[in-house]
Amino acid sequence: MPELSIDIIMLLFGVAFIAGFIDAIAGGGGLITIPALLMTGMPPAMALGTNKLQACGGSFSASLYFLRRKTVNLKEVWFLLLMTFIGAVIGTILIQAVDSTLIKKVIPFLVLAIGLYFLFTPKLGDEDRQKRISYSAFALSAGLGIGFYDGFFGPGTGSLLSLAFVTLLGFNLAKATAHAKVLNFTSNLASLIFFLLGGQIMWKVGLAMMLGQIIGANFGAKMVLSKGKALIRPMVVIMSFIMTAKMAYDQGWFG
Repeated sequence: MPELSIDIIMLLFGVAFIAGFIDAIAGGGGLITIPALLMTGMPPAMALGTNKLQACGGSFSASLYFLRRKTVNLKEVWFLLLMTFIGAVIGTILIQAVDSTLIKKVIPFLVLAIGLYFLFTPKLGDEDRQKRISYSAFALSAGLGIGFYDGFFGPGTGSLLSLAFVTLLGFNLAKATAHAKVLNFTSNLASLIFFLLGGQIMWKVGLAMMLGQIIGANFGAKMVLSKGKALIRPMVVIMSFIMTAKMAYDQGWFG
């Protein structure tokens, strides 16, 4: 494809900044960046690969902020990170070999259910609660499963992880969001490796957007810890509804 102008690249930088900010708080940043990349005329596979590159920047920036603030303890979650990475690798390999039509039809309902769940359970994640399963069990179920989903398809991964942390491990919403972002970086990195091996990355665009993601995600991560559930809950609900509408529209539900 032809070289993109500096104006287009700067516009994509701005798009990535906004997406990184939103993604650090509620997830769903890919709904902004992927359509923007496709609108440049970039082939779908290259758009997805370039998106993973820039998404790694945002998720790494937010993860690093949470780690520095000691919101996430890597010694506690190393097995969870490993299972998430393995799940994402399997998902990324399989998406290249199988038809993803069925999961694409199911996911809008799942994302909508997440939004409704957060909307109608106002006290969900207000404070830490008793965990229902061990870290190991969580890693082998939610970590492996959601990691696989992120490698296989992706939209709504951050919201799925946050909900899993709140409901299964009893985390408060801010703590759940912080852990979700660290896992999301892990799954993004796993997918990026395979897109890199396939040569499906436009480096100039991806690196410019990565810078925007890093700056936006850093601002978003600070908002998570300072504003907590007052900001996260409405953002998760809004982004869940937007993601549902976007995926439904893409599948032709509205004619």
